[in-house]
Amino acid sequence: MYLTSRHSVLCAFVFVVQLSLWVCAESASAQQPTRIVKDPPLLNFRGLESQKGIPRQQTLLQRSLGEAVLDLNVVYTDGQIWNPAENRFNQVKLRSYQGTQINPNAPYVSPTIEVFPGETVRITLNNRLPADPSCTNATEMNIPHCFNGTNLHAHGLWVNPSGNGDNVLISINPGVTFQYEYKIPPDHPSGTFWYHTHRHGSTALQVSSGMAGALIVRGRKLPTETNNGDIDTLLRPNISQPFSERVVVMQQIQYACRDAQGTIKLNSDGKTYKCDPGDTGSVEGYDQFGPASWRNSGRYTSINGLVLPTFTAARSGKIERWRIIHGGVRDTISLQFREMKENAALTTGLRALDNDKFVGENCTGTPLPQHLIAADGLTLGAAIKTDVTVFQPAYRWDALLVFPKPGIYCLINAAAPASNVGQVAPSRQLLGFVIVENGEQVSPDISAYLMNKLVAAAGRNMPASIKSKVIADLGNGLKLSSFVPHDDIQDDEITGTQELAFNIDVTQTPLQFQIDGRPYDSNRIDRTLKLGAVDEWTLKSDFVGHPFHIHVNPFQIVKILDPTGKDVSGPDAVDSFGAPAGNPDPQYRALKGVWKDTLWVKNLAVPAGQPPGQYTLIVRTRYRRYIGDFVLHCHILDHEDQGMMQNVRIALPDGAGGITHPHP
Repeated sequence: MYLTSRHSVLCAFVFVVQLSLWVCAESASAQQPTRIVKDPPLLNFRGLESQKGIPRQQTLLQRSLGEAVLDLNVVYTDGQIWNPAENRFNQVKLRSYQGTQINPNAPYVSPTIEVFPGETVRITLNNRLPADPSCTNATEMNIPHCFNGTNLHAHGLWVNPSGNGDNVLISINPGVTFQYEYKIPPDHPSGTFWYHTHRHGSTALQVSSGMAGALIVRGRKLPTETNNGDIDTLLRPNISQPFSERVVVMQQIQYACRDAQGTIKLNSDGKTYKCDPGDTGSVEGYDQFGPASWRNSGRYTSINGLVLPTFTAARSGKIERWRIIHGGVRDTISLQFREMKENAALTTGLRALDNDKFVGENCTGTPLPQHLIAADGLTLGAAIKTDVTVFQPAYRWDALLVFPKPGIYCLINAAAPASNVGQVAPSRQLLGFVIVENGEQVSPDISAYLMNKLVAAAGRNMPASIKSKVIADLGNGLKLSSFVPHDDIQDDEITGTQELAFNIDVTQTPLQFQIDGRPYDSNRIDRTLKLGAVDEWTLKSDFVGHPFHIHVNPFQIVKILDPTGKDVSGPDAVDSFGAPAGNPDPQYRALKGVWKDTLWVKNLAVPAGQPPGQYTLIVRTRYRRYIGDFVLHCHILDHEDQGMMQNVRIALPDGAGGITHPHP
């Protein structure tokens, strides 16, 4: 359903500003009011549960003794999700995280957890889901099961993986309470991380219900002549430069309605999901996942719990830091911003199949430059300028955005070469809108405008001893070298090598999801690595593509070779292997030297007789500080649940060239 004109939209926006209510519509009974995106609510630490309305920064500053205690409940939640294809809400009942100050209109985006380096964070997880016989009667660990058993993973945090730390090798069953304890080291990088459920056998089902949220590490460490600092100190807002920030959690909640026989209801096209009035959608089976399942379902990517929402409070010339998290299960998102043409109208009603046409007719402006400053929470050595940012499942990108003029901008999942399971290039999908008010005039060169603003911020915010270096770096290609959290791994540091290959054995029934030719075995340690060692890893996939994720220690990208042996990770590299003419895949460009915790390992399906489409990725990692057992896996989460995971152990050296083994 459309608002009638650009004039109507801007008038409606005035109502939003004045009343902080829904945007008015000509007939509220006939259409969904435009919904305004807000940051996910902050999960207050214990003792402030009833103090609603306290400013976020004041809440953070009230912490004492370096400790924060929080409560997180896992419950079934009744709610509704807007269905643009039918211009109405669908009723749903989904597993969710619930804590303080949840927005009842968006209950399926989890609250944000904000922490500081040096802080001990205790999160009490209360599993209040009903009893689950599949949790005790499961006979095969790689057949999805234990849908009401759960746990918690602090994705990307550099913390202890054992005991009450970031331990995903436990099951918190219905009726059980368990307190996680994350002792965040004082030298932990600031950045955008996230948390989600990670109970093997039900991870995809629970994350696809919305059990995922932002986890922000707030940095206060200024750079010095000898030590790097936190990018937060450069982007500190003040009156002369009010840097603003948005926390954006993108989710793919693949709810379905079922008939009396338990079969997913489909529309007449035989693909898209159908929910009749009176039905309640849910995520209760792994028949809701698989190649092309998300695209075929007709469901929409939600943003902070809302479908086709509108961002407001943006002004031309204002620098915004968007902390963006792909909290979905399996499908790629290629994020792009384009200005809408004059007299185009916002919409809240749109069938999935009509998205490409709508975008092509209305979102016709030049793509807005995005200046990426952090990957997976870790500050880059230099900002990456791009027109489209590729998010694979679990990716996080921090982007600095400057809207050059007032108007309405489309937020788009842009068409891109096929890069995920199914190997079919997706059409463009509309994700939402940004309404930009009149503010400061912006020069045509947005990068130069941004550089000047950041240089001015460095002049105000940086210590005198490092100020000139930071300013010089910013003036030389927006370099951020004083804020990179980890030193480069040099050739002479390497002490060993590791190799890993993903595969799906399609000759077996059921399919076998494997790493290095074997499915997951919870009783097997697949890799034993030495504390203090530094390994170079070679990553490949033997069948289709998979996002590689390893817990605890991040890795640095050395090179990414396409099937012809060309390194496509350089700042000027363009990966066009298998792509339509003029439409290269941008996802690997400028990743050389970047630190991450999740990385897409590509293998493109190619026609018979053509060269194979396997890529080779070389990364390096240090095993620092923490010993214990944890996992690496494919972050297409239904693949992980079905066996595409390994157990990893970091062990102490024994002083004689080997390692110490735990006592039996």
